[in-house]
Amino acid sequence: MRINLPGTVLSVHPLCLGGNVFGASADQDQSFEVLDAYTAADGNFIDTADSYLWRLPGNSGGESETVIGNWLTARGNRADVVVATKVGNWPVHPGLAAANIAVAAEESLRRLRTDYIDLYYAHRDDPDTPLEETLGAFDALVRAGKVRYIAASNYSAPRLAEALRISSENGLASYVAVQPHYNLMERDYEHDLAPLLAEHGLPCLPYFALAMGFLTGKYAADTKVDSWRAEGALAYLDDRGRRVLAELARVAEHHQVTQAAVALAWLLAQPTVATPLASARNVEQLAALLPMVELKLTDDELGRLTAASER
Repeated sequence: MRINLPGTVLSVHPLCLGGNVFGASADQDQSFEVLDAYTAADGNFIDTADSYLWRLPGNSGGESETVIGNWLTARGNRADVVVATKVGNWPVHPGLAAANIAVAAEESLRRLRTDYIDLYYAHRDDPDTPLEETLGAFDALVRAGKVRYIAASNYSAPRLAEALRISSENGLASYVAVQPHYNLMERDYEHDLAPLLAEHGLPCLPYFALAMGFLTGKYAADTKVDSWRAEGALAYLDDRGRRVLAELARVAEHHQVTQAAVALAWLLAQPTVATPLASARNVEQLAALLPMVELKLTDDELGRLTAASER
């Protein structure tokens, strides 16, 4: 099963595999196992960033891109994989000034061991750099064939609307997709961004689709979980969070799938969402996610999950 991203020729798997664990909580051998299992399941869409994961002890950034580049080279499958990466959120190359984008793109290409990036994101908005400068730099990469399409992550609706206007009026490459923080526990996206994306026909590719692992259910019993995201996930463990987990458990039991698969299927059913992002540090975690591809939730199940997650 593949999904065509509107405004592009990219045809992608319904689950975008997040690369934020590669070279961090998953070493290169483990990462290769996950990537092999994902592509064996017809997966073809991998998301990373130059900054992954500079904050973790022992890491400095660039590790995820390096692992993915090594894997693409070892498997000889670059043409079969849609690779997304990002710029602007790494202290080594911060912000979205033209000079920074040009240098960061070259370094990402080197680490990924490829001559083009399929989808290149502005990792987050840079209010200190004019949008015209940022979009001009991205346009230059597209015209040079180093980037196929550009996209935006962590943009507000007004700034995204302004960026789209500038691209349209100046004949510059335009953002074709948006990556916001969106899941059953984080639904601010629905207020302003979702209507804007619907208006422009842009697909949403939400990150932290499992609320930093909370929606898998492994935090439900206040148990200690060995993960760098554990503190963030535990912040959701309030009455509302327990209500969501209980409903996820009911739906998962009915379909005989994991709670993670149900949470991803809920996202995939939302207006404007094309393919959610989720990461897996081993093949067992990946196997828990993949049933979301075939899982079709009923209107009643979708409604119950939505109601449970209301604030």
